[in-house]
Amino acid sequence: MGTRFAPWFALCSFGWATLTAAVASAGSMDPALERLVANPECRTAGGAIDPAGGPCRPDRAAFTRLVNQLGTAFAPTALNPARTTGIAGFQVSLEGSFTSIDADAEYWRAGTRGADGASRNDDPAGMLQLYSLRLRKGFGAGIELSGQVGFMPQTSFLSGGVDGRWALLEGFRKGALGYVPDLSLGGGVRTTTGSAQMQLTVVAADLKLSKPIPLRDEMVVTPWAGLQYLWIFGDSGIVDLTPATDAVRECEQRGASLPGDPAATPGEPWDGGPSCAGGSPADFAHDVQFGSVRVRRPRVSVGGSVQYELLSFSAQILVDLTEPHQGQSSEATRAALRGESRQWGFALDAGLRF
Repeated sequence: MGTRFAPWFALCSFGWATLTAAVASAGSMDPALERLVANPECRTAGGAIDPAGGPCRPDRAAFTRLVNQLGTAFAPTALNPARTTGIAGFQVSLEGSFTSIDADAEYWRAGTRGADGASRNDDPAGMLQLYSLRLRKGFGAGIELSGQVGFMPQTSFLSGGVDGRWALLEGFRKGALGYVPDLSLGGGVRTTTGSAQMQLTVVAADLKLSKPIPLRDEMVVTPWAGLQYLWIFGDSGIVDLTPATDAVRECEQRGASLPGDPAATPGEPWDGGPSCAGGSPADFAHDVQFGSVRVRRPRVSVGGSVQYELLSFSAQILVDLTEPHQGQSSEATRAALRGESRQWGFALDAGLRF
């Protein structure tokens, strides 16, 4: 292996080892959607069904708020200047992003796992962290593509995605155009895995201005500013709202209400539901989905990078441009997010650029 590529392989190996070590680590900030119940009187404190309280209903507004803040933490950061790496260049880097959340909100305390055996999370993290390994590659004509994989500590979430960028203006150094900043249009997508209760996908589009400033032959400083628009897609898996009650045992299930099933009770409708031997099938209705949530979020970014020979370092601050409830297409989403705080965050990366 040539000495030129030895640092690249070392950085990739370190990043892969870090991501691999985090795969099996579930934590206190994992979703616990079974606790988000709109009518808590429907069950006991231990999560068992309470027949006197009626059927449990999922708290969809709390789920919307959780998706809103958690989805923003997984969003593409666009942590790069408008100028691409060029047709012969590529960059590999380790990135960390940190996003604020309303840790005191009830949906975070009730809707995340907390300590082992706890019935709620009394000490949610103040910020969500996401650590990623990223590779950027230019392809000429102002086109650049990148790929990213990452993990979120204190959760079982893994994330991955791709980004694309088109530099409309870049590389002018002389004459009147030498004073014009580089300009690019970009987009990206991130999706998550690792949680059976929640699936998140975040799509982003961004506009960015930057201008490289050479300080000496080996060093270039590049400040930038950008505007980004996010579309957050959140979906739940099937969640048991009364996990302390075994629906099969409660029903004393012996079969299904289907034609030809010898265990079906005579006179029952053939609706495919459980056939009970004297018990109640009510708890089967507590296996629910919270539905789909669609959130839109505009935000602005300010940052910069420093490149010294092969080494590259970047930092960026991201802030919501509007209140979370503004600009939503669904009245239910607007109502759920009304009064929610704007989020802010920052991102850092260190890598090698060839």
